[in-house]
Amino acid sequence: MEAPRRPPDRIVTALRAAGCVFAEDEAMLLISAARTPAVLTAMVDRRITGEPLEHVLGWAEFCGLRIAVDPGVFVPRRRTEFLVHQAVALARPPAVVVDLCCGSGAVGAALAAMLDRVELYAVDIDPSAVRCARRNLVASGCQAFEGDLYEPLPATLQGRVDILVANVPYVPTEEIELLPAEARFHEARVALDGGPDGLDVLRRVADAASQWLASGGHLLFETSGHQAPQAVEAVAINGLSARVAHSEQLSATVVIGTSAQCFPIR
Repeated sequence: MEAPRRPPDRIVTALRAAGCVFAEDEAMLLISAARTPAVLTAMVDRRITGEPLEHVLGWAEFCGLRIAVDPGVFVPRRRTEFLVHQAVALARPPAVVVDLCCGSGAVGAALAAMLDRVELYAVDIDPSAVRCARRNLVASGCQAFEGDLYEPLPATLQGRVDILVANVPYVPTEEIELLPAEARFHEARVALDGGPDGLDVLRRVADAASQWLASGGHLLFETSGHQAPQAVEAVAINGLSARVAHSEQLSATVVIGTSAQCFPIR
């Protein structure tokens, strides 16, 4: 159905009453996505009952791409664009890239779009996320695997990975209940819960990273600012040099670990 220049007041009012801060913008997006008035009514109803806008629309904007996001799948956050840009700055084509905890595949899709000659692999433990990631990554020729971190990756990748990105869950278990209702009730808990201090999955990624990274390869993951010192320690004890990058604009913190660069003996 054709979108009007200004959304009907009744839709904007309903969205605003439900707590949608950008009610008019959301109304325009819903109207443009709805094929019929009945579909629009159903979509507005889903939104005002608390379902994330991205799940209602079926997509999220990330790094200039439209990423398919199915109900229940983790919605890519804008702050994670900082992780992507840090990885792009470090990649040297042709790059072998692995995206662990890939969710919808947003990070991998963005990297594939920004890098030349990339060999990309993605992994997630959530079957719904993997199905979604495969749709988002099919154009890049990426392989998306279902499984626990490194377990489903081809063994031939060991020692070959130039860029290992892992948007791991890092919310401490006891803080899950403090998250917005959209996340608590509509995203998979496995994509949010990082264990008692939020660093359980991160440590597991760091523990095995050196087995998979190429000489001079990089491990990058997002974390919170107050978790960064412990995250750096987790990387450093596994033989990687570590540093922290931060974006004030996006309120994003990324820890970067780099394997030692080995030079051939002449």
